[in-house]
Amino acid sequence: MDVILTELSANTTMPWQVILLRLLGAVMLTGLIGLERESMHSPAGLRTHMLVSLAAALFCLVTLEMVGRDYPDNVRSDPLRMVEAVTAGVAFLAAGMIVFSKGEVKGLTTGASLWLASAIGLCAGLGLWPMAVMTTVIALVIIRLLRLVSKPAAGENGERPEQQGR
Repeated sequence: MDVILTELSANTTMPWQVILLRLLGAVMLTGLIGLERESMHSPAGLRTHMLVSLAAALFCLVTLEMVGRDYPDNVRSDPLRMVEAVTAGVAFLAAGMIVFSKGEVKGLTTGASLWLASAIGLCAGLGLWPMAVMTTVIALVIIRLLRLVSKPAAGENGERPEQQGR
């Protein structure tokens, strides 16, 4: 029983309060992006964005934990591999959101926002708060406000001009 208690009470190199702040910060920041995607009835909304960011932040924390521990001389770790792994993994997930149907590409913004959620999660996991917050604000401006500018005018029945009369 002592072995189990020792295992479960193992100390981390970072205080648990900092770990919790970084995980919750990643979730809250990308929750804003996910909420916006949810409001547009995107297939990847609030929960998906929050989970992608949470996973990215956790990968960062695990990597920081590994780097902060003492290992024998023959064990090396490269923290940049974590960024590469998260980027590649989420890019694969985001690519699955992109669909070509009826001559239109759909899901590009959702795929890009998932990829961005992972980057924000990486920033939060590494404690790079200014980057995480600024990126979230800029992303919300791009997703929400620029939609108003870039969306073609809809006709009376909601169709875009090129779809009218079909």
